[in-house]
Formats: sequence, structure tokens, C-alpha cells
Amino acid sequence: MSVDRSKAAQRATWIGFFVNIFLTIGKLIAGFLGNSAAMIADGIHSLSDFVTDLIVIIFIRISSHERDENHPYGHGKFETLASVLISVALAAVAVGIFVNGIQKIYAAFQGEIPEVPAPIALIAAVVSIAAKEILYHYTVHVGKSIECSAVIANAWHHRSDALSSIGTLIGVGGAFLLGGKFAVLDPIAAVVVSFFIARVAFQIGFPSIQELLEASLPPSVEKEIADIIRHTDKVRFFHNLQTRKIGNSCAIDVHIKLDRDISLVEAHDVATEIEQNLRKKFGQNTQINIHMEPVSEKGNA
Repeated sequence: MSVDRSKAAQRATWIGFFVNIFLTIGKLIAGFLGNSAAMIADGIHSLSDFVTDLIVIIFIRISSHERDENHPYGHGKFETLASVLISVALAAVAVGIFVNGIQKIYAAFQGEIPEVPAPIALIAAVVSIAAKEILYHYTVHVGKSIECSAVIANAWHHRSDALSSIGTLIGVGGAFLLGGKFAVLDPIAAVVVSFFIARVAFQIGFPSIQELLEASLPPSVEKEIADIIRHTDKVRFFHNLQTRKIGNSCAIDVHIKLDRDISLVEAHDVATEIEQNLRKKFGQNTQINIHMEPVSEKGNA
């Protein structure tokens, strides 16, 4: 990860960190003053944002380190690991919201009617939703512009907070406007929201885990790589194409077959041309390893 890219990622995350501090304190104060258990729970849930923000800041800083003797392919996997940890945090949030929602629904059917919250809790819910949604759009924009999966994953964690606050708003608003018995709308909405959050956790976590397990790039990308190699002059055949993703870059290993009577200089020029074309397509940080082999005397692979 370049220095500029690392700075952009950390700047976006620090902004989110301080917004989360403000929102968490505000939610807890509004929850206690407004007599809203739902808002207090929402404020406690927001504490998880601090953890994911710190994960992104620390791991992005590590991934920006230059290659060294022990990490010849760089530190991009730390960025991927951050995405996995955030997906785990999202999954935990989804499970927590789901379980808490089911418990509250059960209590409501048992005749338990919560006390009607004060207007301050309703205002806090609206402010939280607006702030977290704005933060989501800003963070996901930065993440996509610098192609950082960890920042994008953290943006979705911001949105999960907004979604959980929507459930809180429905419950608090229903109880405030319609009476305490309608506060059951809060856990019902929360259960629905938990499924959306779980889906996002899977969408972030699965490809990140695949990347950590050295899965190949998608077939469509490998086809683009193969086309570039195949259309390079003097390349007779190629085989043993191996690819993988490393953070926001990728690694490509391939064996190419060249005529056995060309000079070493010509063979080197062919490999250089392939490298230049691949980096032009997939970025200058692409790791490329080309092994050159002569075709057999009969011209077969």
C-alpha cells in the first residue's frame, strides 16, 4: 500500500472514530435521560465501532510497510485480515441484535410492557441514523477510490449501526407516539435488520477468507491475463498460470514457451513486454514472475 493510499484510509477511519465517540456518548446520555432501554443498548452496540476502527487503523498502517526479507510479496494480507476481522465483528453484532430482539419479542408476548421513552431518545435515534449514513457514504467512497477492502468493510459496519438505529427509532417512536405496547416494533425491526447485517458480514468475509487461503483470481480475470500473454509476440505457448490477490494488488506466476533458437536478450524482452502489459492492466504493484522455457525440438509444448 502506497503512503498516500495509507493516509487516505487512516484519515477516513479517524474521522469515523471521532464521530463514533460523539454518537456513543450521545446515545448513552439520551438513553438514560430519555428512559429508553433500546437507545442504551444501541449506544453499547456502537462501542463495537471503536474496535473495528482501531483494527483498520493498525492493520492499514502495517500493510503500508515496504516489502522486506520476510515479506517479499509485501504486507497486503494484513489489509485482507482486517476485512475478515470486521466481518466477524459484523456477524457478532448480527447475532447479538437477533438474540436480543427475540428475547424482547418473547417478553412482550408474556405481557411485559416497557415504559414510554422521552422525546430526547427519539431525537438521538434520528441524529444517529443521519450521521452514520453520511459516514457510510463518505467511507465507502474513500474505500472504493483507493481500492481498500478493509475501509469498505468498515463502511458497511457504519451502515450496520445505522440499520440497528432504524430499529431503535421504530421502537422508540412507536412507544412514544402510540403507547408502550407498541415498543415491540423495536425488537421486530431489529430481528429483520440482523439478517441484513449477517448478509453483509458474509459478503465481506467470504471473499476475504478466500484471499487469505490463496484462492485464484476469478476466471474472468485469469482470462484477461491469458489473453495478454497469448497475444504477446514470440510466445508459442504458456502454462502453469497461478494467480492470487494480495491486498489491493495481485500476484501472477506463469511459464511461457519460446522458440529455442532466440537469444537470451530476446527472451528477456518478451518477458518484459508481458510484465509491462500486465501492470498496465492490473496496476504497477502487480507481482509478476515469468519462467521462460524453450519449446521442444519438434515444436510441441
